[in-house]
Amino acid sequence: MHTGVVPLGDIFELRRSVLRPGRPRNTAAFIEDGHPGVFHVAAYDPDGTLCACATFFPEQLPGEAAPAHRLRGMASADAVRGQGYGAAVLQAGMAEARARGAELVWCNGRVAARGFYEHQGFTAVGDEFQLEPAGAHYVFVAKLS
Repeated sequence: MHTGVVPLGDIFELRRSVLRPGRPRNTAAFIEDGHPGVFHVAAYDPDGTLCACATFFPEQLPGEAAPAHRLRGMASADAVRGQGYGAAVLQAGMAEARARGAELVWCNGRVAARGFYEHQGFTAVGDEFQLEPAGAHYVFVAKLS
């Protein structure tokens, strides 16, 4: 497995196919993709096939003063779920965010992914809420050491 920071074009189709299946291509474009501090992380299998991706950008967690990066657009190919590619992308992105001065990483994560995020050092904060069309979410926060 190999991970690294990559251009948006390298991960966009995986993001779209996993997070916005059957929806128009533009629904997978985030306004944050144009942020000056944005970076995208990808994980590849030994053959060089893209298996997972995530996007990180500087954004304060509401109510917190600590420098932070927000995670969006995390996706793993169906064929490799549970094989560690998502965890590798998340850990590589957190390390890059730390190198860029972040003290925490946060995201709006699906309720169904709670166990995954908690296993990666995140804590669910606040009440469950709805994000359409994706459904029930929590805010997950990880402090970077």
